[in-house]
Amino acid sequence: MVRLVIAIIFLLSSLLCVIRPPEFHLWYIAIIVTEFPWLTITLSTFLLLWGYKVKKYKREGTIFAFAALLLFLSPVVRASVIAARLPEELEHAFGKKVKTKRPIQRPVPLSLMQSLNPMTFGRTYKKSLEYNKTIRGPQELDVYLPCEKGKHPCLIVVHGGSWSGGDREQLPELNYVMAGSGYVSASIDYRLAPDCHSPAPEEDVLAAMEYLRLHAEEWTIDTNNFVLLGRSAGAQIALSVAYSGRARGLKGVINFYGPADMIWGYQNPANPLVMNSCEVIEKYFGGTYHQLPDLYKACSPIEHITSACVPTLTIHGVIDPLVAYGHSTRLEEKLEQAGVKHYLLSMPWATHGCDYTLNGPGGQLSTYAVEQFVQMVTQ
Repeated sequence: MVRLVIAIIFLLSSLLCVIRPPEFHLWYIAIIVTEFPWLTITLSTFLLLWGYKVKKYKREGTIFAFAALLLFLSPVVRASVIAARLPEELEHAFGKKVKTKRPIQRPVPLSLMQSLNPMTFGRTYKKSLEYNKTIRGPQELDVYLPCEKGKHPCLIVVHGGSWSGGDREQLPELNYVMAGSGYVSASIDYRLAPDCHSPAPEEDVLAAMEYLRLHAEEWTIDTNNFVLLGRSAGAQIALSVAYSGRARGLKGVINFYGPADMIWGYQNPANPLVMNSCEVIEKYFGGTYHQLPDLYKACSPIEHITSACVPTLTIHGVIDPLVAYGHSTRLEEKLEQAGVKHYLLSMPWATHGCDYTLNGPGGQLSTYAVEQFVQMVTQ
């Protein structure tokens, strides 16, 4: 009986590999079952083997456990299909890479050994700095420096957190990876809602870029080769800055599951059991869409796409319950119409925060795509 109950729980959990989490806490479970497949596959296999020692409900438990195992395997299988074509598709979107002496941290999009090995990083150096003083206090950034000599392109990372939370230390692993690949990586703080409203965060990003430019000699930054990366709310900020044309030396922008169309997003809110997305947006703008229609439009990256926009890499899980996948498909359509170089890394099994661990299927694919993209646009 115990085995049967566990098998049912496993099967219900495994459904989060194929359906959107219907409740906020289930979103956390969805990250585990989709990005830690070695754990769920191992446990499901053990549950199947346990069947040899039980008699009661043996058949039912085995069926449920086997079904769960197949679903837990699905992210790996689907990621393998994407990995097989990802290098070619990235080259088609952004052009072939020029050979470089930069160390490559992720030479292949997906590796079983990478899934099982503990995360390691190349030699890097991290330093925390104050880049701007505002009435809300000083704004800081962490700069991750490569050990190689010479000038290096700079990746500026804008954290997520619904515009009202998070900080520059969010998901730092990618910063170490990029520094190990020969890039400067700067992860920044910015002013948060509800105390500050848009466009304050965009102004902070531009201030951080100017600060990095002033200290370019000290930190070996190539000021002609900046790339912006944002996650979730941070992606909206990064895209807004990138498409504004105000960021000198910017060569590309990376959008991790960000809201690209604030008007559409407000009119098509998330499941309230997961997040009150309208309230989140209202705190960021300081009012509803009906009160501030011009601001909502001005802060929608999709409204500012022209043929002059920088190349864009978008990474999004199809079953994301917090930021609808539709944001990324709408963004892709506008970029295609404008003739802007772009690529959408679409992951059918993935949820919000699919890069929580760089060793999971989503984490491996996205890290590979980021490293390749930055190399392609800054070469």
